[in-house]
Amino acid sequence: MLDLDTGQTNLVHSTPNIIEKMRVNATGDQIVFSQTVGGDGYEYNEIFTIGEGGQGLTRLTENTSWDLYPAWSPDGSTIAFLSFRGTDLDIYAMGADGADQHLLFDSGSHDADIHWQGDLITFTSGSRIWLMDSDGSDARSITDPPRVGEWGNAVLPFGDYDPRISPDGTQVVFSRLVDDSSVHGNYDLFLVDIDGTDLIQLTETGYTQGVTDWSHDGERLIYILAAIDGTGLYDIYMMNADGTANHNATPDYYPDTLVIHFAVFSPDDTKIYFVGEWW
Repeated sequence: MLDLDTGQTNLVHSTPNIIEKMRVNATGDQIVFSQTVGGDGYEYNEIFTIGEGGQGLTRLTENTSWDLYPAWSPDGSTIAFLSFRGTDLDIYAMGADGADQHLLFDSGSHDADIHWQGDLITFTSGSRIWLMDSDGSDARSITDPPRVGEWGNAVLPFGDYDPRISPDGTQVVFSRLVDDSSVHGNYDLFLVDIDGTDLIQLTETGYTQGVTDWSHDGERLIYILAAIDGTGLYDIYMMNADGTANHNATPDYYPDTLVIHFAVFSPDDTKIYFVGEWW
């Protein structure tokens, strides 16, 4: 946890296992994340919760499926997540205590990158950004990127990924693969209205960047800049919601051997929780 006012960093949870995507609930007292247990393969990935101070580590899933990318419901009673329990990655839901795990949505192909805001869930499917109602109904695509689904030299096909709905529910920020000159993919960040209109480009760098998060007041965005061309960075960047004042927000005292994979604002926007790995 990084305090944006003081610059102080506190350790919340440490493990030799792989930690992946995580979210903080609306009250700020619980963090949900995925972590490997007993091995490094996909089948060892499970969903956990932990208190914001590192207390009460609780395992919610226990199976041989790939469980990942959890997202809190606005009231904190439900967690949506991805799971490979069928022939592809689908969207599941469960109670905050891990009870009543059930399929919420299956597009027929891999679904990914889920985020829950208000009565809507956004996700990626077919390299496009989708929205659906929180009960899994009325799924619809809101982007149609150039060269969508076309494979090049990057690890993902051309398309749109990692959507996040704005706190007021009017826009979605996402990353778009615009070039494949880097094997990691060259992305820019975009905004689109919730109905799929008024597309706005926020960055024009083509860096390997994404996994964006809104501040809860809707004024700022943070994201991970993973690489510039072939140079790995894995830093936290921050900008205004209109794309201005884009800058590296990673404290200078962090060593280069600490790489950051995922970052989210605390509910009061004074702190950033992130997953860091000693490399």
